[in-house]
Amino acid sequence: MTYQNIIFSLEDGIARITLNRPDRLNSFNGEMHLELRDALAKTRDGGARVLLLTGAGRGFCAGQDLSDRNVSVGSDPVDLGYTIETFYKPLILSLRALELPVICAVNGVAAGAGASIALACDIVLAARSASFIQAFCKLGLVPDAGGTWVLPRLVGTARAMGLAMLGDKLSAEQAESWGLIWKCIDDDKLMAEAEKLATHFSTAPTRGLARTKQAIYASSGNNLEQQLELERASQQELGFAHDYREGVAAFMEKRIPTFKGE
Repeated sequence: MTYQNIIFSLEDGIARITLNRPDRLNSFNGEMHLELRDALAKTRDGGARVLLLTGAGRGFCAGQDLSDRNVSVGSDPVDLGYTIETFYKPLILSLRALELPVICAVNGVAAGAGASIALACDIVLAARSASFIQAFCKLGLVPDAGGTWVLPRLVGTARAMGLAMLGDKLSAEQAESWGLIWKCIDDDKLMAEAEKLATHFSTAPTRGLARTKQAIYASSGNNLEQQLELERASQQELGFAHDYREGVAAFMEKRIPTFKGE
């Protein structure tokens, strides 16, 4: 597939995806969804050990491109449920299902579904000038792309309600202090920090990190006994893997481990 709305590369174990509609603040149209789906499949099947997602220009993603469909007064109703089922639901599930760390570098505004997509990633870095906006309430809609699931889990019910029902802009600094994101970084250092993190993960024990993220995400739906069983099964699997033996050997020999990620 030839990409017109994203930039994709995969080298040295690092997959990089840049949303690339800067004139529209990287808002989504149907073509961008299809290109991103293809790039995520290549990330999954191409031997990547980490994914770095960011946006081109002055924004990360403004969510759905409202000019991509006719919703003017008097026009036929738009089936938004079809859009969710066809595009956003598979996208969020694909991001979460990747068996590798997913880093999001939020370089500017992340609004609507753009905010939900960023927060669906495993580790979120944001430029100090960036912001997060749950803009759905201003359109008479509910936060989608997993927004109603992830917000209360990250910041609690009270703050999730405020963000979702008021649509106020949340600064990157406030997002960090609330635990919505991992770290707020000065604008001129954002991509260097993101690349440093991606390089770290490209030589990390990928399989162990994949089981870690799966376990953490599963914990919200498990009771303690179920979670303990999940941990047992994961440790049993990982204990037979090369990276565990290599990690122990490197620790005992006081050297840097060479993980295969398998």
